[in-house]
Amino acid sequence: MAGLTAMEKKLAEYKCNTNEAIQLKLVRFPEDLEDDNTTFNPEYSHQVFGDDEVAFGYKGLKILLYYIAGNLSTLFRIEYTSKVNEKFDCVEADDVESKIREIIPPGFCTNTDDFVSLLEKEVNFRPFGMLLHTYSVHNEEAGEDITYQIYKADMTCPGFREYHERLQTFLMWFIETASFIDVDDERWNYFLVFEKYNKDGATLFATVGYMTVYNYYVYPDKTRPRVSQMLILPPFQGEGHGAQLLETVHRYYMSSPTVLDITAEDPSENYVKLRDFVLVKLCQDLLCFSPGKLMQGFSQEMVMEAQQKLKINKKKQRELAKMRRCLRPEELTNQLNQIDLNMQHEQLEESFQQLVSDYRRVLERLAQA
Repeated sequence: MAGLTAMEKKLAEYKCNTNEAIQLKLVRFPEDLEDDNTTFNPEYSHQVFGDDEVAFGYKGLKILLYYIAGNLSTLFRIEYTSKVNEKFDCVEADDVESKIREIIPPGFCTNTDDFVSLLEKEVNFRPFGMLLHTYSVHNEEAGEDITYQIYKADMTCPGFREYHERLQTFLMWFIETASFIDVDDERWNYFLVFEKYNKDGATLFATVGYMTVYNYYVYPDKTRPRVSQMLILPPFQGEGHGAQLLETVHRYYMSSPTVLDITAEDPSENYVKLRDFVLVKLCQDLLCFSPGKLMQGFSQEMVMEAQQKLKINKKKQRELAKMRRCLRPEELTNQLNQIDLNMQHEQLEESFQQLVSDYRRVLERLAQA
C-alpha cells in the first residue's frame, strides 16, 4: 500500500474478496447450518460484483446463501463486524443485498427458524420429470454404495419452474460466462442428477447437478441438440457424476431417429475432456471401432455407424478413432515410440505433448471404468 494516504489505507480495510465472503451450503440436517465442513465458496463472482470480485464497505463480511439440499429453498443473510458508514462520513458501502437479490428469486428466508421449518418439509420433495438412469457410487467414508438418479424434466412439471430459478443461481458462481436462459422457449430440455439418502427412516433426494440442452432445428426434419450449461455442484465433484450425466444424455438422444448429431455450445476444456471419455466409451460398443477395424485406419464405415448410432459428427469420429486405437496404455507407448521426435517442429512440441497427455488421461480412465 505504498503511496496511499492514511485515509486510503483505512478505507482499504473495508474491501472484501467476494469469493471468500460468499458462503454456500446444501443443507440436509439442522446441524449442517453450524458445520463449517458443509460450506463451500464460489469460483467466480465477477458477474455480480464486477471484475475485481470485491465488495467495499465492510469488515468481516459474510454473504450466506444456504439451500435445502433437495428443493433448494434458500436462506439469504448478510453478516459483518463493521460497516464503513458507521466510521466515516460521506462514504457509502456497496449495496450487497441488492446485488444478490438480482440473481436469487423472491421467496427466500432471512432467518434461520423459518429455514429450519422448511427443512422439516423436505421429506415431501421428489425429483421432477422422467427417470432415465440409476447408478451407484461407493462412498469410502460411509462404507456403503450411494444411489443416484438422473431425470429429464421440462417446464410443464409442477413446481419445476420455481425450482429451476433457484438452481440456476449456482451458475453465476461456478461458470465463468454463465447467463440465465429463456425458460419460456419450449426447445429447452433439462437433465437433473439427484442423490437418494435416508433421514429418520425416510428416503429423501439431494440435488447433485444438472444440464440444459437446446434442440436446434435442422432442415428438413431433424434436430441438433446442443449442450448449453452443465454443472455438478462442488460437494459432488470428482465422483464421476459428470460422466454419468453426459453419457445418459447422449444415450437419450441416440435413441431418437430425428436427431442428426449432438453438439456443445462454447465447450470448456474440462467439458471437452469429459466428452472425449464418454464418447470413446460409447464407441467401444460399435463393431467398426473394434481393435481389428481400427488398425486398418479411419473408414467410411466408421462415419456411418458412429453418426447413425451415436450421433457423432465426422470430425469428432476421427479423434475418437485415434484414441481407441491406443486403448491399452502399452499400445499407446508403442504408437509414440514410432514417432521421430527430431522431426517435430519446436513450435508444435508443446501442443503435441498436451495432446498426448489428453489421450493418455482418457485412455487410462477408460481402463479403470
